[in-house]
Amino acid sequence: MNILGISAYYHDSAACLVRDGEIVAAAQEERFTRKKHDYRFPTHAIEYCLEEAGIRHEDLDLVTFYDKPLLKFERLLETYVAYAPSGFKLFLMGLPLWLKEKLHMPREMDKGLHGKYTGRYVFTEHHQSHAASAFFPSPFEESAVLTMDGVVEWATGSIALGKGNKLTMLKEMHFPHSIGLLYSAFTYFTGFRVNSGEYKLMGLAPYGEPVYRDRIMDKLLDLKEDGSFRMDMDYFAFCYDDVMTSPKMNDLFGGPPRKSEADITQREMDIAASIQSVTEEIVLRTARTAHELTGSKNLTMAGGVALNCVGNGRILREGPFENLWIQPAAGDAGGALGAALFTWYQLLDKPRDNGGRDAQYGSLLGSKNSDADIKDFLDSKGAVYEHHEDDEQLFDRIAGLLASEKVVGHVADRMEFGPRALGARSILGDARSPKMQEVMNLKIKFRESFRPFAPAILREDVDEYFEMRPNEDSPYMLLVAPVAKGKRIEAESSDARGLDKLKQERSVVPAITHVDYSARVQTIDSERHPRFYKILKAFKEKTGSPVLINTSFNVRGEPIVCTPEDAYRCFMHTNMDVLVLESYVLLKEAQPDAREIDMDAYLKEFALD
Repeated sequence: MNILGISAYYHDSAACLVRDGEIVAAAQEERFTRKKHDYRFPTHAIEYCLEEAGIRHEDLDLVTFYDKPLLKFERLLETYVAYAPSGFKLFLMGLPLWLKEKLHMPREMDKGLHGKYTGRYVFTEHHQSHAASAFFPSPFEESAVLTMDGVVEWATGSIALGKGNKLTMLKEMHFPHSIGLLYSAFTYFTGFRVNSGEYKLMGLAPYGEPVYRDRIMDKLLDLKEDGSFRMDMDYFAFCYDDVMTSPKMNDLFGGPPRKSEADITQREMDIAASIQSVTEEIVLRTARTAHELTGSKNLTMAGGVALNCVGNGRILREGPFENLWIQPAAGDAGGALGAALFTWYQLLDKPRDNGGRDAQYGSLLGSKNSDADIKDFLDSKGAVYEHHEDDEQLFDRIAGLLASEKVVGHVADRMEFGPRALGARSILGDARSPKMQEVMNLKIKFRESFRPFAPAILREDVDEYFEMRPNEDSPYMLLVAPVAKGKRIEAESSDARGLDKLKQERSVVPAITHVDYSARVQTIDSERHPRFYKILKAFKEKTGSPVLINTSFNVRGEPIVCTPEDAYRCFMHTNMDVLVLESYVLLKEAQPDAREIDMDAYLKEFALD
């Protein structure tokens, strides 16, 4: 049976094709349209999924949608009425789209599927979709399931028990009280874009001190021991305006929100540290409650808050669970996958026995480029390239370039599903290089210098470099762990504050060591990511180090690359040194149109934000 899952019209629309319980393909619409966080109906992603599965629209047995639009509309109407007349402006802004499209979802889905699908549509609740995306692909027969996000319908957080092929919802928290919206409010207040800048806020937190933590806990929240809370809505405006916070928040923190692109001050760093500390406390309390309610030794997680890898790391180190598995597409894109799996297992009551394996296939569920297509494209551009037919020779070549401090764009295998590049659409660099973080941030990614990079490490070496268990799994870059004490370099001075902390080396792999001696770890094993594993092995043989920088292959403001054309454009318009497209290697210095790129000119030309 072929089941198509769809998420759309909110944030990061996506499609997923599940056949008899197996995930065949999944992709975000943004990768094809090149519009970051594209929320429109995922026509291109659907076409890809059908092509990958080798079927047509007519061959689909069921089509599922990741939320219930009428339930969401009910929540919006009740909110508008509750805040009337203040919310009338927001009501008028949203109503046309609802009347034209969202209230007629079957019609819109008919249109998106070109009228070729004539079967049933299934609508699952949003948190059912999240919970299903967390539990059903996990390697666990049973687990507690924790989902936390902003809001779509009424639920903003939930605890469930997953067992076999069933999910039992145990507890929910409802709008407007939401850990996701709380964190997004501070994302807005510190000058970053809501729904895309939350990870910047998390990355900024170690530069500050949590001096506002008590103020947040005393004034903004009534936090219970079980992790539930109520927010003082006098400080927040998202219920009735198109901004997140009210003027009362300005008074609490000594001034208005930072304007985008204005200098980041110590206030923003301290606010970031404070809300991150509060968020971690909420997540830890909620995780303990999930353990009390389920008695499980396993925890699975999804929802946008599950992308807060600092909090995830604390759950694993300090929480009551032995094992943790997090949906790599934890945000709304993963809802498409969850809706399809919920329908197969829960609604159709199909048996589930995945043999204790991770059914997400390393999250390499997207499209793959053939060697022939790559060659045709490169030849059409007049590109100068090396072609390596022997894999061992290719991996040795890549490792040698990385060891000589070259920045390498790497495109191979199927594209990742989710917000993280996991080696298939990645920019790679030598983590031992003291200058590499600044070089990659400013000259390659064109983004803020404070942003940390994640390490990819051979799984068998993870406990040597990080405070993690031997062979501990973190294949999806969703856990932050401290750098092992034996690999640290103690800072010469502890007086440095704010961004001055960047100037100090902190470990033998300084390019991936954050200012608090932490790193967002991705473990690489030969089963999930066989090609990337062989590159890392070759790099270790040359250098003795099993660690590389792994960051997404894109520049600020653009989605991760999808096609050879996307990758080549990014390569030629940044100061990247090397581009690898499957078995083809391009050196920047050999290209006829190669030139040094000025960051300011590039940002102006492409209007990146």
